[in-house]
Amino acid sequence: MNTIFLSMIMEAIPFVLIGVLISGLIQSFITERWIARIMPRNRFLASLFGCSVGILFPSCECGIVPITRRLLGKGVPLNAGIAFMLTGPIINPIVLFSTYIAFGNDWRVVAIRAGMAFAVALAVSMTIALLFPVMPLKNYGQQVAATSEQPLVKSVKQPIFPRIGHVLSHAVDEFFSVGKYLVLGAFIAACMQTFIPTSSLLQLGNNPLTASLVMMGLAFTMSLCSEADAFIASSFRSTFSMGALSAFLVFGPMIDIKNTLMLLGTFRGKFVLALIALVSVFTLTGSLIVGRII
Repeated sequence: MNTIFLSMIMEAIPFVLIGVLISGLIQSFITERWIARIMPRNRFLASLFGCSVGILFPSCECGIVPITRRLLGKGVPLNAGIAFMLTGPIINPIVLFSTYIAFGNDWRVVAIRAGMAFAVALAVSMTIALLFPVMPLKNYGQQVAATSEQPLVKSVKQPIFPRIGHVLSHAVDEFFSVGKYLVLGAFIAACMQTFIPTSSLLQLGNNPLTASLVMMGLAFTMSLCSEADAFIASSFRSTFSMGALSAFLVFGPMIDIKNTLMLLGTFRGKFVLALIALVSVFTLTGSLIVGRII
């Protein structure tokens, strides 16, 4: 358990650092006015934009939550932010290339993973937009009230070095804010991997439905980083169909134990439960469709 726990922490820390640094850059250098100018007004187009922009951010699920929280705080619509949060750990070039290598240079698996992630994130984000018209961030009402009470002053461009100092200061605060959830989540995941035998779960994968559910359960409990999970998934090729493997490759980067605790530290509990349920339903549906087609 100790070995698994430490390996998870060492694997995740670099990407959390990348995430909090990007969050600090967003806080210091990106204005609400700029976001409003580039963000599509149409809800569907905003979700499409959120799904697509993840390809520019080399971050796994460990570091994507602080980036998403900062974007939402800057005025990005909830559906676009959630679409970005779900696709970012999957469709970025590092993850897609690792998937290509893990499955023996098979571009078909890469296309299935990216396409299914895009479809699931789009469906979840559009449903979230209908279910949650009010931003579900914790203390969001207090933040809005505090912002509205601030006097309107003409913005003055600050020198670069003070802004870099602000980026680093914000990154440090953000790191310790999300880091405790990462450590707790890694500990729980290590306990589950140690004391719940994987063989007992594999025996349940007799048909496409239970096979996909088993692989989603494994993805959640193993809490692998999205840059490495494809190598684990490829080891199950002789045991499970491509549909079940796609469920593992898509569900894990979107929802796992570490990520769930970080979400609970950022969003209200009702929203997190709805998000997990929606990702589960759409991922399961997508894996069954993939299993029928492939």
